[in-house]
Amino acid sequence: MILTSDLDLTDPGFVADPYPALARARASGELLWHEPSERWLATTHGAVSAVLRHRAFGRLWADHEPTEQMEPFNTLHRNQLMENEPPEHTRMRRLLAGAFGRGHVERMRPRIEALAAEMAGALGPRADLLADFAEPLPVFVIADLLGFPRDDHVSLRAWSQAIVRMYEPAVDEATRRAAARASVKFADYVRAVVEERRGNPGEDLVTDLIAARDEGEKLSDDELVATVVLLLNAGHEASVNTFGNGLVALLAHPEQEARVRSGEVDVPTALEELIRFDAPLQLFERTSTEDARIAGTTVRAGQKVACLMGSANRDAAVFANADAFDVSRDPNPHVGFGLGRHFCLGAPLARLELGISLRVLLDQFSRIELVEAPRRPTWVLRGYDKLICDLG
Repeated sequence: MILTSDLDLTDPGFVADPYPALARARASGELLWHEPSERWLATTHGAVSAVLRHRAFGRLWADHEPTEQMEPFNTLHRNQLMENEPPEHTRMRRLLAGAFGRGHVERMRPRIEALAAEMAGALGPRADLLADFAEPLPVFVIADLLGFPRDDHVSLRAWSQAIVRMYEPAVDEATRRAAARASVKFADYVRAVVEERRGNPGEDLVTDLIAARDEGEKLSDDELVATVVLLLNAGHEASVNTFGNGLVALLAHPEQEARVRSGEVDVPTALEELIRFDAPLQLFERTSTEDARIAGTTVRAGQKVACLMGSANRDAAVFANADAFDVSRDPNPHVGFGLGRHFCLGAPLARLELGISLRVLLDQFSRIELVEAPRRPTWVLRGYDKLICDLG
């Protein structure tokens, strides 16, 4: 028997707080057919993990319509790591992996610590911790890594936000036009940097990517541009939302905040709970390339499965008191960075940035009081528009 769901992923109430509805969906079944979107919903930690690890499920890019208008957007995605499967994915990931190895990332620690301390020190008694701290910091870090001027972070962030709005369940014509325009501007910007580095190599990731070879192969120009755009998008979009969601959760639970401040719970352990509790990426879609069994149900070739990451992270079968915020939770096998071949390549850098950011703020300010925190009207990429805080 096929279990079904009529979950409205665009309902404002669901977008504001999806977790009660996701709990009801989990109770209905691990894998539910969602007629409104004509795809399966994987609701539990087990089902999501099985899909993400199963070799039959891939990221198969389908061009957005109208294709002529959306070609700049489609080109960026068609040529990036996240939207490809082996052998292309294997080749591209090997070319990128060295830059994000733990040793290489750890060598960036002093630079990130100094940057975070400088930015925290410049905050006033009332500040927007997103606009003034969490948003620019990861952009500065990835821009430094790529060799881009930090002053361009406003444009980079704006282009990124226009592009990622296309990932929501329903988009209008204005969103499509904005994403296409941003894709053109972003790609043109990156191409100009690439051409400059070809003539004047530097000690940066763009130069390394231009020179990188894997068994005689290299990134094509389109792959190089798409890769850099992906690194900038993923390198700060997820970090900003993880920081915002996690900080709001921490401030809403002062007893948990006190445990981190006192050192009873170390920052790395607490950070995993900040990632789990209110997932910045709520949905990751996969397509079956052949008939496959998931949670006792056959998913036919060509059918899509929406992995509900936020739901998986609240599964009581895996997490005791799953709806409770517990900074000492250990082990904490959340799916915040994905699983399988598409596990987030930048996870070590994200953990480093987020851990440093949290520690610096708690050390710099003995009191962080949330004043205003309006949600962004999005669900797939879940986050806040701003976090106005009084700091003392």
